[in-house]
Amino acid sequence: MIALQDQEKTLKEAINALHHRTFFSYFPENPSPDVYGPEADAKGREKFNNLLGQRYKELKQAEPEAWVGQEESPYTQEALGIKYPYFSPATLVNNAQEAFHQWRKVPADTRVTVLLDSLSGLQNRFFELAYATMHTTGQAFMMAFQASGPHAADRALEAIATGYEELNRFPEEADWEKPMGKYNLKLQKSWRAVPKGVALAIGCSTFPTWNTVPGMFASLVTGNPVIVKPHPKSVLPMALVVAEVQQALINHNLNPLICQLAADPDDRLITQELAEHLAVKVIDYTGSTAFGNYLESLPGKIVFTEKAGVNSVILESVVDLDKVMQNLAFSISLYSGQMCTAPQNFFIPATGINVNGEQVPYEQVVQKFADAVSSLINNPKVGPHVLGAIQNPGTVARVQAIEKMPGKPILTTCDVANPQFAQARLCSPVIYEVAAADKEVYNRELFGPIALVIKTHNTQQSIALAKEMALNHGAISCGAYTTNPELKEQIKDEMSLSGTPVSFNLTGNIYLNQHASFSDFHVTGGNPAGNASFTNPEFVVKRFTWVGFRELVSE
Repeated sequence: MIALQDQEKTLKEAINALHHRTFFSYFPENPSPDVYGPEADAKGREKFNNLLGQRYKELKQAEPEAWVGQEESPYTQEALGIKYPYFSPATLVNNAQEAFHQWRKVPADTRVTVLLDSLSGLQNRFFELAYATMHTTGQAFMMAFQASGPHAADRALEAIATGYEELNRFPEEADWEKPMGKYNLKLQKSWRAVPKGVALAIGCSTFPTWNTVPGMFASLVTGNPVIVKPHPKSVLPMALVVAEVQQALINHNLNPLICQLAADPDDRLITQELAEHLAVKVIDYTGSTAFGNYLESLPGKIVFTEKAGVNSVILESVVDLDKVMQNLAFSISLYSGQMCTAPQNFFIPATGINVNGEQVPYEQVVQKFADAVSSLINNPKVGPHVLGAIQNPGTVARVQAIEKMPGKPILTTCDVANPQFAQARLCSPVIYEVAAADKEVYNRELFGPIALVIKTHNTQQSIALAKEMALNHGAISCGAYTTNPELKEQIKDEMSLSGTPVSFNLTGNIYLNQHASFSDFHVTGGNPAGNASFTNPEFVVKRFTWVGFRELVSE
């Protein structure tokens, strides 16, 4: 827990990690009874089950205009039956505007204390949050625990630390004196960090907390009230987060409407109306490119987006081909490829790749890839926990339609089962071979467990195509396998120009999909996959404005 007496120490450690980019994680990611207590799992599961079929009444947002909710579990394909309070956009914005004038005057130190308190409260609910995430997104339990609990909380802490540092970058006041010859001109100067106003955080269906809390907490720490608009199919995880923030605000005698949940039904979606409201000044968004582009086009808004990307893997030479393929198989299978960092396009030269000085033919490389995937997903002790379940039925349809495109199947989807959930919506990964000339197949994100193998003339074409995809269509991650130092440097240079981070020669228990808080910048903002980055200074400083005041000092 972030006890009150430890907050200053925690903040200093977090800021230090921001500067040095070394490993730092405040919240333990292992759901061990030794860490969280022997009954934490059972209690969290019980709390989640007690929410099913009920009205969610933990929020401090007065009497709602209606109760809405349409979440269903990808594991049971049954409705959760939870209803959330519905408020019109006008009500939400009016509440936020009123709360703004209290929150903006709260000192930065106090805002940090409130937000750290909310994370302490949330830490007590990591298991409840895990089951909520599991049964709204389809993430397997371990991923749901880590991504929505400790990892999301670390990202929130990262945003708090970055915000605190930027708010304290300049002094509050200074005595200014300019020599003028026979006398000195003296001014007393002061500066104020003025928040932009009402902020809107728009969540996604697959990572409802991990992708939402960075912008949410960055806005809050800089003095902006936040309206949290979760995806209609993944409301509960963010309802728990907002509830803890509201409770922390109340504990400090502050207006809980500084942070509001904006749930909406499928037939009365309010995201666009909220985004276009003149009082909404800051928007954070994760989701489709089309809607992200629309948000970025809105006048008078500060918009931070993470959109779709086309992630590539360049294979040229390796030391251990089996270990490489096992790593890549896990990367495309993890959460059934429903991750923004999951690799999609695998560029392999027609001549094959070099393995410890020997050239392995292209066909053999591809077959090893398919065999590694099959071995993983058909392992009953591992497969279900890696694949999780499919959040959206549209993803299954996308996988099933892949064979209608130019190319040929290498590995087709097969029937897989989850022994714990017989009705789980499942779909195993497919591998499809595509000619390098058929760019219309691989120049877009095919969200889900889909891997495209693109046969190239040589590695230079592989690099050129990976860079082209990133520049024109966006990329959030890139993998590269080479034992050639010069080629490695070339890939770094070329992909950096496309604003794409590269992971080299990953094997073992570190995967292309993973980005670490306080170290990895998630999305760069340097290509069409998004215009913002978790969490660089720009992600924070655009949420407030420095305003200066001067007064002449009399002699």
